[in-house]
Amino acid sequence: MDFERYPDSHFRYLTRSDVIEAARGVDIVGVVAEALLLHSENQTFLPEEAYLGWTTPQGDAARLLAMPGALVEDGKPPVIGMKTINASLGNPDRGIPRSQGFTLLLDPETARPVALMEAAYISAMRTAAVTVLAVRHLAVPAPGHLALLGCGALAQAHAALLLQTVPSLRRITLYDVVPERATAFADLIASLPGGAEVTAVPVADAREAVQDAEVVVPVTTVTEGYIEPDWLRPGALVCHVSLDDLTEAAVLAAGTVVVDDWSLVRDDPRRLLGRMHRTGTLLGPDGTPREGVAAHADARRVDATLGDVLAGRHPGRRSPQETVVSNPFGMSILDVAVADRIQARAEAAGLGTRLTL
Repeated sequence: MDFERYPDSHFRYLTRSDVIEAARGVDIVGVVAEALLLHSENQTFLPEEAYLGWTTPQGDAARLLAMPGALVEDGKPPVIGMKTINASLGNPDRGIPRSQGFTLLLDPETARPVALMEAAYISAMRTAAVTVLAVRHLAVPAPGHLALLGCGALAQAHAALLLQTVPSLRRITLYDVVPERATAFADLIASLPGGAEVTAVPVADAREAVQDAEVVVPVTTVTEGYIEPDWLRPGALVCHVSLDDLTEAAVLAAGTVVVDDWSLVRDDPRRLLGRMHRTGTLLGPDGTPREGVAAHADARRVDATLGDVLAGRHPGRRSPQETVVSNPFGMSILDVAVADRIQARAEAAGLGTRLTL
């Protein structure tokens, strides 16, 4: 091939600060809601993620995720991209964030890069946006007490977005295995917009944090469940955005269980609901067990996707007293949708750096 016949093309590179600046003009919750609705209407492509895990020389668990996705809304050009996110559990002890990576957007016609941007901010904010939507549609009316388990970057994203979007919040209880993190996080909340209106309280153990909360958000890295059903107050919503904080008993006791994409949750052996499906204690939304696995006598089914709830195809919460579990996988199409809006804002504002392939 005569490569000289094909001139170099340019793409926009956005650092974290560029992404944050451009995101000020983006309604991230609205963008995520639109993407969830498109997904529920089969107007997305969401391949399986590629997962690579390893142990660092210092003995920490580390992993690389590569997650492509596309949105193909009728009458509009498709939005195509991929998120890569990498993490090492030893990073917080090094004073750096646990996760980092890039989000890539492609031209749908030529498949060449259009934009490359820092991924961790988008990932955290779209995760928090899913939680905001769960609170709007699945929590009891006007929840006043939020519990955050884990006080890292993802907890900060949740606190910032929930304070902006849930005006009824008056109390936030905080727990972290490193007590100093919870104390520092309480001080940080006071400095956030809306933070002066709430009381942020570090507590000594996880059960104390969740026992009276209407909304419980675990954002930890644990690999063994610990939240039992009797920890939760009647009517609590658990936004289970990390992997394993709930016990199997807590899922089975819930009145309603909602996911973002059942096939992704079902096929992931690293997540609680995926493992439950593999052992026959959790059935799909159609009530069927995993192929070749006999359903347990006390098995329960997944009730719906969050997109189904947003579209009105499922009522969501059915009782003020029931516990509701929202267990999103974390779909790349949400990152791609948000990145597309951020790229448009960055281009309009002249943010970022133009690089040549």
